[in-house]
Amino acid sequence: NKISLYSNQVFITDNVENIVPEFLTLLHGVIDSPDIPLNVSRSYLQEDAAVKKISSHITKKVADKLNSMFKNDREDFEKKWEDIKVFIEFGMLTDEKFYEKAAKFYLFKSVDGNYYTIEEYKEKIKGNQTDKNDKMVVLYAQDEKEQYSFIQTAKDRSYDVVVLDTPIASHLISKLEQKVDKFSFARVDADTIDKLIQKDEEIPSKLSDEEKEKLKPIIEGSVEKEKFQVQFESMSENDRPIIITQSEFMRRMKEQQATGGGNMFGGAMPEMYNMVVNANHPLITKLTDEDEAKQKETVGQLIDLALLSQNMLKGEAMSKFIQRSVDLMKS
Repeated sequence: NKISLYSNQVFITDNVENIVPEFLTLLHGVIDSPDIPLNVSRSYLQEDAAVKKISSHITKKVADKLNSMFKNDREDFEKKWEDIKVFIEFGMLTDEKFYEKAAKFYLFKSVDGNYYTIEEYKEKIKGNQTDKNDKMVVLYAQDEKEQYSFIQTAKDRSYDVVVLDTPIASHLISKLEQKVDKFSFARVDADTIDKLIQKDEEIPSKLSDEEKEKLKPIIEGSVEKEKFQVQFESMSENDRPIIITQSEFMRRMKEQQATGGGNMFGGAMPEMYNMVVNANHPLITKLTDEDEAKQKETVGQLIDLALLSQNMLKGEAMSKFIQRSVDLMKS
């Protein structure tokens, strides 16, 4: 038989996924095969040896063709990458044999527009982005515009950032962490940059523990306690005074739940964020010398700026922020 791989052909219909791997159902083409009874149950087809061989053969041929394209004309392959990366990622997640082959030509795209294979990228970051636990940390962004300031903070440390923006990126990240030795992923806004790639050296705090305890209630009183957890960090004084982050683990679980990855906790996961206060920023250390009214005004402005940077300042809160900003400029 000659079997058409067009998934809309009438004679394949419901059973196409048993012959063509799911991630390749958009593939167009024709292959030669032994006679296959197509007017049978799905369970029968799943056990048919010829069908299994065809499915495996299709996967191998596609992977080999992609690898050939990559090796023979890498520049052209990189130009096509944005159009083909989703189905390659899907294949890597759903077919182990395809993953083994695709791992050689899967590409990371840097925010600077450069492309790297997995092995090439390991070599690029192992010197500067290896943490104190001897893990290479891949910093990534899902939206370059929304996460621009976090990307710039990483680049100021001479760190590289890649773009992982497909709907199944969080699933692929988990897969790569399992398969690639000493590989870890962190979105650039998942924590402060010094926490994302932890080194041995620590920055001393300019605030005493007592000063932090006095300021903490003022900051907590300006946010939703159920949504934000306030914490002080010893950061560079050039970093922002207040930063809002979301745990890599929690956010990744929510993304996987949204794309059908299940939820080990059951039910919808709540939106929770960390409000990180830079204990070394001049505006934060200055708060200790101000009266309570001035402290609340400054803290409110800094929190709104942090919310604004994460596109989380909306409606009435945005209107109040604008008016407060105008009033501050008048004074």
